[in-house]
Amino acid sequence: MRNLFMRFKRPAPVLSAEQAARLALLKQKISADCNADLATDRIVVVDVETTGLSLANDHLIAIGAVAIHAGRIAVSDSLEVVLRQEVASGKANILVHGIGGSEQRAGLPPEEALLAFLDYLGNAPLIAYHVAFDATMLRKAFLRFLGIEFDHTWVDLAYVMPDLYPEQGRKYHALDDWLKHFAIGNDARHNALSDALATAQLGLIALRAARERGATDFKSLQGMEKARRWLSAGQ
Repeated sequence: MRNLFMRFKRPAPVLSAEQAARLALLKQKISADCNADLATDRIVVVDVETTGLSLANDHLIAIGAVAIHAGRIAVSDSLEVVLRQEVASGKANILVHGIGGSEQRAGLPPEEALLAFLDYLGNAPLIAYHVAFDATMLRKAFLRFLGIEFDHTWVDLAYVMPDLYPEQGRKYHALDDWLKHFAIGNDARHNALSDALATAQLGLIALRAARERGATDFKSLQGMEKARRWLSAGQ
């Protein structure tokens, strides 16, 4: 049984001395249980592009992220990285995100791309829409290429928005539904950075509504998400 397990166990990633030192320094700066004041602190909105939708078989191609500072989107504080692919994804997948084969093969080495994302993220909590997918793809990449668990603080707008807007939440499920409702444009759907920017605009709406309800920090949003998940599980 041990031999069978070892056949499928990935070897530990080999980092250069410089990469290992950078990773050690970044790990010291990042807390797995970070919080943020909704009115004043930095919050990062993230989106990813992948080779497909299978959590088990597909993997990360690109990360797009943009920060919200003190209730405003800071476009200058954004990041977009493409992870170098040994083999480019198929044509059907490329048609979805528009990252062609040559661009995939010319991306950053995955270790460098993930270190750049960690450096950019810092100790800011994360917002996404359908966190389970983004978080799983990021965790897989961090474990494979850096050998670490990416266990960060997240809020999922897919649950927070219905809690803040229950009437719309009864009929809206996809990100595009909410974007259309609030007239948020996105001319490059399925581009990681463009999707992150659109999600950030939705995030601003959520933050303002949450503050009007009395929420003051990121943990308050997590509480809303937890309550909504509990309600959804019972329906």
